[in-house]
Amino acid sequence: MNQYTIAVCHQKGGVAKTTTVSSLGAALAELDLRVLLIDLDPSGNLTHGLGLNPGSVSGSAADILLGNETLERIYRPTMIPGLDIIPSNSEMVMVSRFLNLRPRFEYLLRESLEQKSKNGQPGYDYVLIDCPPTLGSLTLAALTAARLALIPTQCEYYSLQALDGIFKTTASVRSKTNPQLQYRLLVTMFDRRGLLHTRVLGMLRERFAPVMFDNMIGFDSKLRESQLAGLPITTHAPRTRATFQYRALAKEIHTFVVSEPSRVFAV
Repeated sequence: MNQYTIAVCHQKGGVAKTTTVSSLGAALAELDLRVLLIDLDPSGNLTHGLGLNPGSVSGSAADILLGNETLERIYRPTMIPGLDIIPSNSEMVMVSRFLNLRPRFEYLLRESLEQKSKNGQPGYDYVLIDCPPTLGSLTLAALTAARLALIPTQCEYYSLQALDGIFKTTASVRSKTNPQLQYRLLVTMFDRRGLLHTRVLGMLRERFAPVMFDNMIGFDSKLRESQLAGLPITTHAPRTRATFQYRALAKEIHTFVVSEPSRVFAV
């Protein structure tokens, strides 16, 4: 299969973007797929959550966006076979502020991903990009590089209210830099015991059913534990509920991509 790039994005923090990148990436790797994670968030939470220290990482996604390095020289293997990461470090703060001053900045990440490997390294089946909780230049670069914008959302008012901004940004990117870009919603941190979550889920399905994943991610305390442990949930707690849910999501995505490789997720 051709490399398939997914940007995990939302302008609101705390909706499980980073957790989804780590967990979904590890679940895809369990399917004997080669997966690259890219940490575009200056906070470096994805980098830290996979056992690396952003404060001591010498090469990062900043070098890719500034044109100083190639993916082949910057990527780091993780403890999960088949799962690599382009980490974040302190230089990402500067890049987030000034990237939009570079000519054609929106295309820099896509062009880097499209470069063929020069050192014999095999290509990736999936690239998952962890975007910062803003709709600035880093997110625009990620969306320009992606086939799919995966938008995690909680069944809560503020999370839903912020969807309008990411929808407008997706439409703008599609019209200007990436006509193939599509989006899909992933319900995260869902509490089946809560009446509010159930009611809001009904509202979401009524309005957005065609662009919602079949699988949802429920609330699971093991997810927070895995962040502290510096391990994906699939390794930290391989038999917990969230692990099974992310594995099901990985199969849902991969089944679609393999069965209909010329299509993107419908809007």
